[in-house]
Amino acid sequence: MNTRVLGADLEVSAIGLGCMGFSHAYGAPTEKSEAIRSIRAAYDMGYTLFDTAETYGTAADPHENEKLVGEALKDIRDHVQIVTKFGTRFDETSTAVNKPLIPDSRPETIRASVEGSLRRLGTDHIDLYFQHRMDPGVEPETVAQVMADLIREGKITHWGVSEANGDYLRRAHAVCPVTAVQNRYSMMARWHEALFPVLEELNVGFVAFSPMANGLLTGAYGEGARFDAKLDYRSAMPQFTPEAVEQNRALLALLRDLAERKHATPAQISLAWMLCKKPYIVPIPGSRKVERMRENSGAAEVVLSREEVETIDKTLDATPMSAVFGGTQTLPR
Repeated sequence: MNTRVLGADLEVSAIGLGCMGFSHAYGAPTEKSEAIRSIRAAYDMGYTLFDTAETYGTAADPHENEKLVGEALKDIRDHVQIVTKFGTRFDETSTAVNKPLIPDSRPETIRASVEGSLRRLGTDHIDLYFQHRMDPGVEPETVAQVMADLIREGKITHWGVSEANGDYLRRAHAVCPVTAVQNRYSMMARWHEALFPVLEELNVGFVAFSPMANGLLTGAYGEGARFDAKLDYRSAMPQFTPEAVEQNRALLALLRDLAERKHATPAQISLAWMLCKKPYIVPIPGSRKVERMRENSGAAEVVLSREEVETIDKTLDATPMSAVFGGTQTLPR
């Protein structure tokens, strides 16, 4: 697979693997040995960027995903880039399938988090350490100073902010250069495009999560799709409601038409669109199926010209579509 550079010098595969779904949010967890085989298969295909977080787990083991990723990559550690995150915990009093997040980026919390992540991942450093959500109770300069200290200590090599805005990014970057933001981005969720000029000014990369609108843009989930109301976040997402099937018919038809013209699949077009839009965008689709990982990796070979990308953007602007999941609710600490 081709590579891209995030920030000043973090070289990664053009497409990364979001590992959350093996343990969290997309139904029952994948059996451990199968998950490890799938992650290694992704590496064999050319994926080198693997994304997890300290909160991706189960009720029985809230940190399961980091342990899984660490075990899967332990003997190829020097050939991959591990991404994990700090700064949130779930509101365990909630009965919702998608429990609200409570941000906590106090320096002492970050210190405890990084030690826990290093231990669970079985590594001596984290390649890209994201603040999972901005904490209104902690100034960005304070967080950035902790990141600078962790870099100096060798515990992390690069850092970033997830769901960042321009003001926060500028303030944090002034203290310790930010390598990337990790924000929701897809053909249905384009509100962070307003951040692109700031990223280009500061030389900050963009890691796109949910690049296929939680799977909708693959075209695999049509009328009658059902999700586990206790374990699968998609059961509560607006793009998967019965009425959304009709609302998104034109969007999915557009993707199928583009895919046919480019001898690709709708999923590959969804990814190629953002890859060809900006050289600093790295999508991290999450899949548990090896065949889907292989399909996604093929998106790096689909070429869309600047004119084709601009035409797609204009068509998307005029295409009716349903509401799309915009993120987990965040509560005050």
